[in-house]
Amino acid sequence: MIKDFIILNCIGKNDKIGLRVKKNFYIHELDNKINKNDLLVSSILNLVNKYKANLDNEFSIIVNIGPGSFSSIRTSLSAAKGMKFSSNVNLFGFKNSNLKQFDLENIEFLIRNGLLQNKLIKPIYLS
Repeated sequence: MIKDFIILNCIGKNDKIGLRVKKNFYIHELDNKINKNDLLVSSILNLVNKYKANLDNEFSIIVNIGPGSFSSIRTSLSAAKGMKFSSNVNLFGFKNSNLKQFDLENIEFLIRNGLLQNKLIKPIYLS
C-alpha cells in the first residue's frame, strides 16, 4: 500500500505537484506564466525539503503519463526517474483520464482501485 508519495500532474495545463507525508497532503501549483519545465525539479526539492519527506524505498512517485504536452510529460518523467534511481523510491504512472480532480480523495481512489502502472511507463502525447 502506498502511504507517503509525491504526485506529478504535469501535462501542460493546470500543472500541480502533490505531496503526502505522514497523512498530511500538500499541493503546489506550478505557475503557467513562466517556463515550468525549468522549475519542476527545484519545486519538487523545495516541497520535499519544506515538509521533511523521507525519500526511501517506502516512498512513491506517481506521475501523470498523459495524454498531454510532449515537453511537460517528458520533463516530469525524467524528474521522476531521476528520483527513482537516486533514492530507490517506487515509481508509478497514471492516465490523466483516471484522475477526475487533483485532490487526496481522488488520488487515493487511483491507488485503491489499481489504476496505477508500475511496470514500463509509456507516455501518451497529444499530437
